[in-house]
Amino acid sequence: MPQLNITREQAYQLVEEKIGVNNLLKHILAVEAGMRKLADHIGEDIEYWGMTGLLHDLDYNETKNDEANHTYITEKWLEEFGLPEDMLYAIHAHPGHVPCNNKMDWALYSVDPATGFIVACALMHPDKKLASVDGDFMLRRFDEKRFAAGASRENMAASSNLGLELREFLVLVRDGMMTISDQLGL
Repeated sequence: MPQLNITREQAYQLVEEKIGVNNLLKHILAVEAGMRKLADHIGEDIEYWGMTGLLHDLDYNETKNDEANHTYITEKWLEEFGLPEDMLYAIHAHPGHVPCNNKMDWALYSVDPATGFIVACALMHPDKKLASVDGDFMLRRFDEKRFAAGASRENMAASSNLGLELREFLVLVRDGMMTISDQLGL
């Protein structure tokens, strides 16, 4: 993958500046962790995919009531870093502005809702820990359309475009999130 003109530390500082320290930051970090785990599993660049996850919702506070501009303000803010087109494309694809064309696009498109779904699964357990959430539990909740209703089942199921069964995908994302469970409070 191309050399990036932004470090993870710079990207994190930018996210914190634009997003704040809150549940949205936890979501962004969860997506980063899920993307890193998927990249590792399917033999892609872990840092590159992680950076894509870290930057995917950078403009959310500016665009939460303006979905049509979501990700496009992010692109403007990141111009100075000259990010590769495929990274920006994946960021635009995650809310459905452009169609997914490759594994990274499909991964971000699928991981984004999966993190909220997995958090909701963890919060159902008495200990409220990611480690208590297994694949079978997640699959049962997946079929309950009112459970975590905001988490698009269609987007999560699109993980099949990565050659993954839904259960395997959800477990991989959960495992990625478990690497930062202290930051997530789960």
